[in-house]
Amino acid sequence: MMNVKFLNPFVEAVAEVMEKEVGAKTTRGNLTMQTSAMTTTDVTVLINLVGQVQGVVMYGMSFETGLNLVSQIMGQKFTEFDTLAQSGVSEMGNVITGQATIKLSRAGYQSNISPPTMIMGNGIKISTLDFSRIIVPLKTSVGEIDVHLALRESPPGMNNTNFVDLTVKNKTP
Repeated sequence: MMNVKFLNPFVEAVAEVMEKEVGAKTTRGNLTMQTSAMTTTDVTVLINLVGQVQGVVMYGMSFETGLNLVSQIMGQKFTEFDTLAQSGVSEMGNVITGQATIKLSRAGYQSNISPPTMIMGNGIKISTLDFSRIIVPLKTSVGEIDVHLALRESPPGMNNTNFVDLTVKNKTP
């Protein structure tokens, strides 16, 4: 079962980023547990967390909400969910998750995030295996965003067992 103390940093981060980047206030709906592995939205941004908190966070929305988001951020009207729109929505998920991990860090939980993965189409199967998934619906002026959280605390001494550090370091002779 996911620890609910991991939920608030993500809800707060969405609210802060939406306010700053889009000028939109968020209103939280009722939490639900995900029983199906199927996506139910047109667009899903998936980001993995590894470290003291590990798992998956997903941001799901309709194409319309995604287009509204990037239109607000870029200051121009988007009518097609092209590569630029996809990149904008993915980056929004990345920024939100980055802010949430800063909040987790302040609470004593260090984690790293993967680059975002864009999944398009509802009814696509995404399994979080033995992780329970909590869905937090957030209503905004640009549309609804469903935040899916499948997170757990790493067992002691196992903080980075699922993480391969790909950082390239320059060697000086």
